[in-house]
Amino acid sequence: MVLRKFGRRSAHRRAMLRNLVTSMFLAEKIETTEAKAKQIRSITEKMITLGKRNDLHARRQALSYLLDENAVTKLFEEIAPRYLERQGGYTRILKMGTRRGDAAPVAIIELV
Repeated sequence: MVLRKFGRRSAHRRAMLRNLVTSMFLAEKIETTEAKAKQIRSITEKMITLGKRNDLHARRQALSYLLDENAVTKLFEEIAPRYLERQGGYTRILKMGTRRGDAAPVAIIELV
């Protein structure tokens, strides 16, 4: 895993990634920069794998990372059962061009 710093301190970076992953499960699709999308892809896939295990320990591990209990419930009851026969590759990143204000490359990351 490549550690991207995003010009933030570690606590801010961790909070930002937790927010993005939580939003990813609640909305199932988010628009962000390409670098952030690539970074949250691995975290999202690990969370879905936890959801596929569907035991108490996996639920507690997901609760310790995700910021919203509704996101954990949705992950375990709706999202993970969709991917029971799939062995990975739960997300897709679509490049959207550049952002108008700062010309940052923008992408949409969504669940397959």
